[in-house]
Amino acid sequence: MAIPENQLETWSHQGSVTQSSSTYQTIKGVLEASTAPYSSHLHRSFLQGSYGNSTNIWADSDVDIVMQIDSVFYQDVGELPPSELELYNASFSSADYNYADFKRDVIAVLQAKYGNLVVPGKKAVFVGGNGNRRDADVLIAAQFRKYWRFQGMDEQSYAEGLCFWDSAGNRIINYPKMHSANCVAKHGATNQRFKPTVRIFKNMRNRMIQDGYITAGLAPSYFIEGMLYNVPADCFGSNCEDSVVGCINWLLEADRSKLVCANEQYVLLHPTSAVTWRSEEFDAFLSAAVRFWKEW
Repeated sequence: MAIPENQLETWSHQGSVTQSSSTYQTIKGVLEASTAPYSSHLHRSFLQGSYGNSTNIWADSDVDIVMQIDSVFYQDVGELPPSELELYNASFSSADYNYADFKRDVIAVLQAKYGNLVVPGKKAVFVGGNGNRRDADVLIAAQFRKYWRFQGMDEQSYAEGLCFWDSAGNRIINYPKMHSANCVAKHGATNQRFKPTVRIFKNMRNRMIQDGYITAGLAPSYFIEGMLYNVPADCFGSNCEDSVVGCINWLLEADRSKLVCANEQYVLLHPTSAVTWRSEEFDAFLSAAVRFWKEW
């Protein structure tokens, strides 16, 4: 049997956004207060993850917030030719307020407001919910630039992302704004079917965990979005069943080596990268989804 259309339709619906929006606005107000020690430095906050990309489902809880410093940035200049690299090095000087300073001060601001509800983790800072405020993960980051051209301050080209250092000191680079923009474009190209289909797959994943088909943590939402981003627009049908079947069938035959993350800066599947999915987990999820569909 296949999962009936009415169940898929239910799974396609977006979860509540009112409480998550309120949570973000509340924490944003704390982070961006004029009294914060970094207030004189250029910075910004924004949503990322399921709530930021409008792919949240009813089971989603944590609100993912990025707090980013822009007055200092980190870079990859490996693709610049020697003459442009020399010009780049002559154009910038070291900042007097760096990522470590910013992270220290952001954590202090959060702790001053929320006390022991603030728990620094491996990557993000957890802020426990209270009352109507949801749990939140605050990722403290700095702007990152991957340069491919630099001929002066008015003639430069780069991909803009963010970077941060985890608790073990590893630098992690990602491109959430590019991920979000590309998902919006995909949503339009699929006649508004992309995001509902992502939500269906996320609900399927949760049900598969509940029913023992897969283990928790095998298929993070970020990678489900990336997986479906690769599927050609014409595989998304006019209804939920056609979209799910079209996506699964295409993915089963796809060349795994050509799959990319939705930001298009990384391959989707890699054995060691901190920002990519493991091939064996991708295969396990896809195989379980086929079995789950047939055994419904």
